[in-house]
Amino acid sequence: MAVDGGMVIVGAGECGARAAFALREAGYGGRVTLIGEERHPPYERPPLSKDAITGPQAPGAKTIAEPGRYADAAIALMLSSPVVSIDRAARRISLADGGTLPYDRLLLATGCSPRRLALAREGPRIAYLRTLDDAGRIAERLGPGKRLAVIGGGFIGLELAASARQRRTDVTVVEAQPRILMRGVPADIAERIHRLHADNGVRILCGVGIAAIEDAGDRVAVRLADGRTVEAELLLVGIGAVPNVALAEAAGLALDNGIAVDATLATSDPFIFAAGDCCSFPLASHDGRRTRLESWRNAQEQGALAARNMLGAGEAHAAVPWFWSDQYDHTMQIAGVPDHAATTVRRDLADGAFILFQLAEDGRLMAAGGVGPGNVVAKDVRLAEMLIARGAKPDPASLADPGFRLKSLLG
Repeated sequence: MAVDGGMVIVGAGECGARAAFALREAGYGGRVTLIGEERHPPYERPPLSKDAITGPQAPGAKTIAEPGRYADAAIALMLSSPVVSIDRAARRISLADGGTLPYDRLLLATGCSPRRLALAREGPRIAYLRTLDDAGRIAERLGPGKRLAVIGGGFIGLELAASARQRRTDVTVVEAQPRILMRGVPADIAERIHRLHADNGVRILCGVGIAAIEDAGDRVAVRLADGRTVEAELLLVGIGAVPNVALAEAAGLALDNGIAVDATLATSDPFIFAAGDCCSFPLASHDGRRTRLESWRNAQEQGALAARNMLGAGEAHAAVPWFWSDQYDHTMQIAGVPDHAATTVRRDLADGAFILFQLAEDGRLMAAGGVGPGNVVAKDVRLAEMLIARGAKPDPASLADPGFRLKSLLG
């Protein structure tokens, strides 16, 4: 059945915007429609926990592309336009305003949303961070003499803690797990990040649950299970994210920790693709293990890949996961998936920086994570990423030797 609706992308974030431009770069001349729920043109999300908080003025968006570029590329950008349903048989989507739009191919780049804490209902003094508007509301309540309580010692919570300290805000982080960064970060790196925050005046409480949260009007009181109380003018909840799958689920698409896609990012419907934070896919570098990634670069890579495959390229996803986090003057970078390692090798670098290489039982390099001031770990982590992609089995002694050139292993 020919629908002649062109390419429709639901989700105007990093992934969706990249897919729209990639369609044009691949030579597609039909209609391209990019639909977003927010009122803002597509913008970068990583700065929301960093520059948008620390800047001297109200946060502004770091746009992915100037508005004029969408018009120049003949991309129809529809903002403030929630999509409410997908009619797979008719290949048509319905919008909240009652309008409908046909599609030849549909890309779901719906991202994810903050995981909610039942005890913490969003309000003037209880916040979650996902959007530019969220960042604006948070930034308004930070500054000298103000107190911020953060529930969750993951990336969002810690990046916001670092940004708040740069605004001279008093910060307390509460983490229910035994340590911060329990998900996907080796203990040695997490310990280094913990010390970094402590050195910058952040109080981190690990291994303690929350009994109650009370909004007293002028402050929030977090009652801990051990009897202590943390009071603050603002409470930030950062306990992870959940993929936005409501549209896909209602349409009957297969789900598995997100929208389930194959190696080409096609869903269980051959006319619908999914990419970015909202989908799980077989990770080639880790023996096809189904994975869902929440990262800026993955959103970029999968947006471009989905665009090519919507046009029939049939390319399999082959990228190695990579992400970073900037906190104070330090950067943490991780390539691969740092779990289930049989062997961990440490390489110590200048200025107290180090990298942990994680090897599988068969000797393959599966992950590399590093932390240090500036970008001192960036080069070695990038080379490790390339070795992971090749399925390399490097000598552990060479990995541990800071004088050994990892680039020589790529020859």
